[in-house]
Amino acid sequence: MLDTRAFSYKRCFIEAAIALVCVFVFCEYLIYYFVLIQCSWPSLDPRKIDVTIPRTKPEETPVHAMFIADTHLLGSRNGHWFDKLKREWQMYRAFQTMITLHEPDIIFILGDIFDEGQWSSSTEFNQSIQRFHSIFSVPKNTYLYVVAGNHDIGFHYAITPYLNQRFVDGLKSSSVKRVSIRGNHFVLINSMALEGDGCFLCRPTEIALNKIAAHLKCAKGMASNCEKSNVISRYSRPIILQHYPMYRESDEICNEPDEAPEEIKNIKFRERWECLSKEASEQLLDILNPRLIVDGHTHHGCRRIHRQDILEFTIPSFSWRNKDNPSLLLGVFTPNNYSVSKCYMPVESTEIKIYIISIVCIFIYFIIKCKLRQSRYYFVKFH
Repeated sequence: MLDTRAFSYKRCFIEAAIALVCVFVFCEYLIYYFVLIQCSWPSLDPRKIDVTIPRTKPEETPVHAMFIADTHLLGSRNGHWFDKLKREWQMYRAFQTMITLHEPDIIFILGDIFDEGQWSSSTEFNQSIQRFHSIFSVPKNTYLYVVAGNHDIGFHYAITPYLNQRFVDGLKSSSVKRVSIRGNHFVLINSMALEGDGCFLCRPTEIALNKIAAHLKCAKGMASNCEKSNVISRYSRPIILQHYPMYRESDEICNEPDEAPEEIKNIKFRERWECLSKEASEQLLDILNPRLIVDGHTHHGCRRIHRQDILEFTIPSFSWRNKDNPSLLLGVFTPNNYSVSKCYMPVESTEIKIYIISIVCIFIYFIIKCKLRQSRYYFVKFH
């Protein structure tokens, strides 16, 4: 029997609004689960076992670590309020979804936490720290560490004791920090303190790095005059974590899905600005002999090999303001082995296309549907 109720556009509007809400929920919430559930922890490759290090004890569990960089939380100067809201929501959802789905043991954020840290007043800086802890909150059984970036405290020439100490106190991030977990040693370094000019920041950093190197040698049994109470009881080659990439001429050598666009790949890097100096890079390799280096700063992905077996990953900005297709790095570590893999975030341009196509389809569908209902109503009414 035909429906003879009076025709009304109200029902069409309500149905269209519900459909739009569903699209919004998918693009702003569910899409992160659909994309990030495809990521997985890499498997350890038995071919990569370091035979010079004693094999991992059966009772030891591999460490699952997550690395991100360049979050650039906007301040009051450079960001529109909506841009700020959008970017922070994206990072919050991506980060919290990764925590929920993959439960890392430890997380490292490799500098440029804030976009305007060096220019912020004390009040604004403290507010930024609160926002940071809100967005990147972690469960009690997960550890979170950060290193300083040039946007946090300034480039080397602009760093003052006040700016440095404010960051150190606010985020518990000293210029050099060793984090050891289950026999794996992560060495966090302030890249701007590697100028080698004896400044108030550089000289203590150099001393701290040499001290860590001495402890590692003692743990390996390669040094004399070692204290019995050496702070490192078990040796493994360290993982260097910093903001600047190691020295390279440009991103021309990079070949990653999240690499720099072709128009800027060949632009030469300036030492101490886009990368560490060649001298500082060689010194780090000599002193620490790392097995892996992870860094950021360029906002684009890159992978390269140093000295045949030292892998360096430069990871892109975690903010969609700087990268259409952000990614992060997942790593599984034991003292004598490790494996890493990229995890790609939702692509913002794809999300925008979903919005546009969905809205157009909803509009067309409900226009046609309402016209059919209207025709049906008038047919019944006049016949």
